Amino acid sequence: MTPEPAQSEPRYVLLDPDLLRRLMERTGSGHSISGRALARRVEVPHGTIDGLLNGNIKSQPHEIACAISRWIGVDLLILWTPAGRAVPVGTDDVAALAQCPAVAV
Repeated sequence: MTPEPAQSEPRYVLLDPDLLRRLMERTGSGHSISGRALARRVEVPHGTIDGLLNGNIKSQPHEIACAISRWIGVDLLILWTPAGRAVPVGTDDVAALAQCPAVAV
């Protein structure tokens, strides 16, 4: 029996760069966060956040999408939608979504 190929980490598409910008102005903690500060907290180059805000970058891996959502203080699916055709809901998918709840920071 041939092993299944390893799946790459799921990607999420940013729904609305303007919404990200507005949420950065007032995060879940009530404070604003700059693109550079968000990039430091999420541990990505600041160009990644700039690219998301100006629409040049459309998607991010699950881990980064979760981290951005967490630092802003919103649920993952407020800002992001899963990339790809159909996304079956299985125990792994539900568990992955549960790993990145919004937190007030």
